Amino acid sequence: MKNCHLAVDIGASSGRHIVGWTENGQIRLREIYRFENGVRRVNGHLCWDLEGLRESVIEGIAECGRQGFAPSTMGIDTWAVDFVLLDKDGKILGDTVAYRDERTDPVRAKLEADGILQFDEHYRRTGIQYQKFNTIYQLRALQEEHPEYFEQAQDFLMIPDYLHYCLTGVKANEYTNATTTALVEAATGKWDSELLARLGLPERIFREIVMPGTVLGRFTEEMQARTGLNPEVVVPATHDTGSAFLAVPAKDENAVFLSSGTWSLVGVENRAPITTPESCAANFTNEGGYEFRYRYLKNIMGLWMIQSVRRNIEAERRQLAERGELPAGMEVKPSFPELIAAAESEADFRAVLDVDDDRFLAPDNMMEEIRKACADNGLPVPQTTGQVMQCIYQSLADDYRRTIETLSGLTGKKYTSLNIVGGGCQDMLLNRMTAKATGLPVYAGPVEGTALGNLIVQFLYAGEYADLQAARDAIRESFEIREIRA
Repeated sequence: MKNCHLAVDIGASSGRHIVGWTENGQIRLREIYRFENGVRRVNGHLCWDLEGLRESVIEGIAECGRQGFAPSTMGIDTWAVDFVLLDKDGKILGDTVAYRDERTDPVRAKLEADGILQFDEHYRRTGIQYQKFNTIYQLRALQEEHPEYFEQAQDFLMIPDYLHYCLTGVKANEYTNATTTALVEAATGKWDSELLARLGLPERIFREIVMPGTVLGRFTEEMQARTGLNPEVVVPATHDTGSAFLAVPAKDENAVFLSSGTWSLVGVENRAPITTPESCAANFTNEGGYEFRYRYLKNIMGLWMIQSVRRNIEAERRQLAERGELPAGMEVKPSFPELIAAAESEADFRAVLDVDDDRFLAPDNMMEEIRKACADNGLPVPQTTGQVMQCIYQSLADDYRRTIETLSGLTGKKYTSLNIVGGGCQDMLLNRMTAKATGLPVYAGPVEGTALGNLIVQFLYAGEYADLQAARDAIRESFEIREIRA
């Protein structure tokens, strides 16, 4: 197909290859390939199967060719903060530990106690909110466990940087993902040399930061042979939230953005960072965006809690199936509509938790953790699946409300709508509860927000839209956007 482009969009639980093209000014999409992703415990840590991810990326590109597509460009986006160190031969040093691992729990407190870095100063320099899994804390934990890696390392690459390297042989650090390391100066978009020195991190392993839209080159001969294709690799906003924000079809500057997936990212786009003490206290972040914008937002636990509940129920049902006790007609893996219906059946149940509590990051059993949290906070303890789901929905909607109110106070702006993109925008129960909690009209869609944002950078590179606003206007005309009011 002439002038098509490929977005590889990888999240914490799955990845997709989506081909996009323009037709009479509108955007068309087709999903080509889908694969699973997840963590496993290796050598005492939660780790990604990065070799498996790499092979899935390659196989999906080859599938494009088998289905008759020959994209002229392609790019990869993933989650943030995780990274690899490469030795002189380009091989990964050690395991690729995932951000949900507990190794970073004590790092911030120890950095402050040792007089190396106080968080208020850290925030002024980088504008990045405190999350215990930020790359800076992961690097510090790795230094303590494996100091030899930093003697051997030649390159530091974020996960999408590494996957791009596997395809092209070119190493680069992309801006939107690099900012989530909390090692990039907010004002300049450059690596903070003083922070690197204080932490004893070798500056030589950090490459010059490149912006979305940068062309890395074409596939290596090996990748051409394996995939049968040779597109230009155009770096998108490689942080999936950076791509998702690009795809928000907001009508004006008074809209709040919500990228709804494993994480819920609530915020706006700014042209300058906000690093005031008030912003620091509210734990808002200034992550890098397209065209050196700033994504001023708050991380909220998001649909991870629902995904985890789904896995808990699947494990219970699998045991029943193995014993021959699974009721007839019941699927081992519950569908999202089944979970939503369960929540709707318990509409009278009331319990609101702080979904941002670290106890929900990686519990052994999410349903039991929610019950314990309710008991610990003197709330009604949910017994049924529907009550657990109601608790999650109420807690998410209330967190969105509080976050938007805080955002308004920090920016001095009154917001008049909430635009939700990503897979979570399909959950109409959560959309309705969010509209009711916030008092704002909710515009839900498009579903493929992240992949669309990835493709927008490629469309702009190819000259298919004049500028970002034109591309966002095309999104509004190309996809269903549902309006929900309280």
